[in-house]
Amino acid sequence: MAERHQIHTDILVVGGGPAGMAAAGMAAEGHAVAIVDDNPSLGGQIWRGHRFSIDSGTAADRTAAKWYRGTRKTSIAHLPGLRAFDQPRPGILLAEAQDELWELHYHKLILATGARERFLPFPGWTLRNVLGAGALQSLVKSGLPIAGKRVVVAGSGPLLLAAAAFLYAHGAHVVEVCEQASLTTLTKFAFGLLATPQRILQGIRYRMALLDTPYRTSSWPVAVHGRHQVEAVVISDGRRTREVPCDYLACGFHLVPNVELAALLGCQLKDGCVEVNNFQQTSRPDVYCAGEPTGIGGLEQALVEGQIAGLSSIGQEQRIGSLQRQKRKLLTFARRLDSTFAVRPKLRSLPDAQTILCRCEDVSLGEVREYASWRSAKLQTRCGMGPCQGRICGTAAEFLLGWTADSIRPPVTPVRFGTMAAASSTQKLGPI
Repeated sequence: MAERHQIHTDILVVGGGPAGMAAAGMAAEGHAVAIVDDNPSLGGQIWRGHRFSIDSGTAADRTAAKWYRGTRKTSIAHLPGLRAFDQPRPGILLAEAQDELWELHYHKLILATGARERFLPFPGWTLRNVLGAGALQSLVKSGLPIAGKRVVVAGSGPLLLAAAAFLYAHGAHVVEVCEQASLTTLTKFAFGLLATPQRILQGIRYRMALLDTPYRTSSWPVAVHGRHQVEAVVISDGRRTREVPCDYLACGFHLVPNVELAALLGCQLKDGCVEVNNFQQTSRPDVYCAGEPTGIGGLEQALVEGQIAGLSSIGQEQRIGSLQRQKRKLLTFARRLDSTFAVRPKLRSLPDAQTILCRCEDVSLGEVREYASWRSAKLQTRCGMGPCQGRICGTAAEFLLGWTADSIRPPVTPVRFGTMAAASSTQKLGPI
């Protein structure tokens, strides 16, 4: 049975990315704060691998360092490597860390659970070395050798250029970048950024880093060929297809908010995002939410929302006026981002009946199409019941079939049997 621990805190922050770091730093003014994250260190995916040094590194390193320093206050407890999976009763979350069960008691909760890449199935997408754009970037940060490897980056969203520039800087031969949005749509998006020149400069820097790499709009992957791993990807522009040899396909279709924990807690959702008021408060008065779960908006919006949530959670609403004005401006960008990189309906025709939809349970799209709902398909085929618990295939099914998950049940992340046994035990927990 898992070893048991508990902690009591005023404010519990779930998520150690930019939004969670900003929230924890603000909430720690006179209050005990605990910040929980399933990664071994703070920073989330966006700041993973950055040097937290205010005096060296890139501008991004220095920005990360600024917010990291805000979490080093003595009133903030860091709990890395914990995955929150259940709420046995209000005011308590259960989390797992290897062979440990943690009972987390709080007065106020701030959710900053981030987002994940959206994957769309197509023939061959389960072959080895077909990865998400952000996933490949993370693997390289962890030591995966990429130098000299041919990489095609495809899908949709600003993450593509950022990932491609990163891979190129680490020695990859980025063959091409394929964006499914049209040139007209992207041009309108670029003109809309004239009021925020820093965003334009960032895009220019990425593109300048990839001068030798073709950037193709209205293009997307339709199939992957290879015996044991990807050897080539078939790219379509809607009229004709061509085959591009490669060693890796880095593919993702923008981002999806991680709202599962919020849904389990009973927070109101709207259009797939956690609904919050002007103080980042959810429909649960003791629960706040910040960053991508409230809508995909990028780093700046995550930091602003994190600060608002942190201050609001400790009753400092009078200090957030300027932050709310910043947020209103950033929401305009977020809406533009969402419309620009919306997946075109034509991509619903990517998979055929034999294409695997659920990678965990090897369930094909043809198998689930026999059923009328996500719930029925899960019950009859085990689709969505594997380790990812529907985070990949459920999102794909929503786009391909119009289905939505009609219930969220604990555990919201995979946990060990020993942890579940410990969680169901009536043994009294002692203080730590």
